[in-house]
Amino acid sequence: MKKLPIGIQSFEELRSAGYLYVDKTREIEQLTCSHIVFLSRPRRFGKSLLVSTLGELYMGNKSLFEGLYIYDKWDWTQQYPVIRLDWTNIEHNSNEEMEEDMSDYLQSIATVNDIKLTRRFASGRFAELIESLHRKKGNKVVVLIDEYDKPILDSIGTTEAAGIRAFLQKFYVILKAADDHLKFVFLTGVTKVAKVSIFSVLNSPDDITISDKYASICGYTQEELERDFSKYIDETAVHVGMTREDLLAKIRKMYDGYTWDGKTSVYNPFSTLMFFSKQKFSNYWFETGTPTFLIERLKKRSLAKTVLEPVIVDSSAFDSYDPDALDDVPLLFQTGYLTIKDEKMTDGDSLYTLGVPNLEVRESLMKHLLCAFTQYPVEQLGVLGKAMLQQIRNYDVEGLTNNLRKMLAGVPYTLQPEDHATEARYHIIFQVWMTLLGFTIQSERLTDSGRMDAVLLQGEVAIVAELKYHATTKLDTLLDQAIAQIREKRYYEPFIDKKVILLGLAFGGNEVACRIEPLK
Repeated sequence: MKKLPIGIQSFEELRSAGYLYVDKTREIEQLTCSHIVFLSRPRRFGKSLLVSTLGELYMGNKSLFEGLYIYDKWDWTQQYPVIRLDWTNIEHNSNEEMEEDMSDYLQSIATVNDIKLTRRFASGRFAELIESLHRKKGNKVVVLIDEYDKPILDSIGTTEAAGIRAFLQKFYVILKAADDHLKFVFLTGVTKVAKVSIFSVLNSPDDITISDKYASICGYTQEELERDFSKYIDETAVHVGMTREDLLAKIRKMYDGYTWDGKTSVYNPFSTLMFFSKQKFSNYWFETGTPTFLIERLKKRSLAKTVLEPVIVDSSAFDSYDPDALDDVPLLFQTGYLTIKDEKMTDGDSLYTLGVPNLEVRESLMKHLLCAFTQYPVEQLGVLGKAMLQQIRNYDVEGLTNNLRKMLAGVPYTLQPEDHATEARYHIIFQVWMTLLGFTIQSERLTDSGRMDAVLLQGEVAIVAELKYHATTKLDTLLDQAIAQIREKRYYEPFIDKKVILLGLAFGGNEVACRIEPLK
């Protein structure tokens, strides 16, 4: 079996050392028909490898592409000078630091090409290098900029932010002035940032982020997974004791589900590679960079429902945004915590339904949100959740009640009469908890009084739950109401062919109670 390219961002290294490569050169060939292109994808989604592949293609390194789609379709007689800029490798803590490090980097490219730069500042050297390479090599220049927005994102909220943006404004505007010397410009990033000249002054950059033509340019489709990872699938199925079909279904549930056109679904490449390497299901992508600021933002701004229920937006959600006034839904989309689930045309305009892409992201978000609300250790929530599910299945009221109290012990609020803010807070906590356990919240049944019902389907068992809360009503009374409502409303009816368990939950003040009954 070919080696898994975990952490490999160099196309030359990947191909020369015999790593597995999922061929994306059909999309790449189409991509090169444009002049200036921008692509947004979340972190660890293969953007850097894509940039590296484009660099090797334009430099004419034909042998690296043998056996790939583009091999007999590219004009290998033409070789273009390539300037590749990766902001993860350029110091950008301040305007001055960026100026110095970028100037040195551009000088290093000039030295390799026997070019003498005379300009003092980085922007001037960038312009001089582009023109000099064109004249010296004879062919126009290809500019590839990876993580173009990293200095902006890293400086949000700092005193250096304005200076860094001013530097980038001056630096990127060179691309417009140097247009006559440019063959192709490609930029990647996580976000599409306003107030930076990359989008305001370039000659109509082609933003392919949600284009259906490039929906699978990063990530693996189902066909690619089953074709290129076939041996790994078979080996892993034996290792974990599952059939190939059952394993594929679980991998799909965990790591598939990202779409940028509402139709073409792709797997997270990093999580997929890590899974086949470790042969163990885990939340690999999320754990590589826990978004603490994002979790706190969801908590403080009462945005938990944004990741609990589908969100409908129009195309403006994908436009550039002001880094000083971040919009929550676009931020969640661009960073990979929401993805396009569906696109519908209404009166000639597109409406997009956004949702959490897969179980890996949903489970991780729920754990970190629950930890943020309750202060219960995030690394222990998985074990606690499994224990609670077993207690429900075993009708263990005492055990479940004790674990609920343990989970809520760190909540620094108590429910007071008419305290709607605290009531809403507990409501969200229980929604997050149920979602983490695998319950589907029936949101269409939510009412102003906060009632909700939920169902968890687990094999031949259906757990139907109802939550009640009130500041002064006795918990036993609330539990009576919860179980009675499930029975009277017949919430269990769609699952009558299964073993149905009724779960009533009630809380008031700082107390919580539960009741578990079979459907008789």
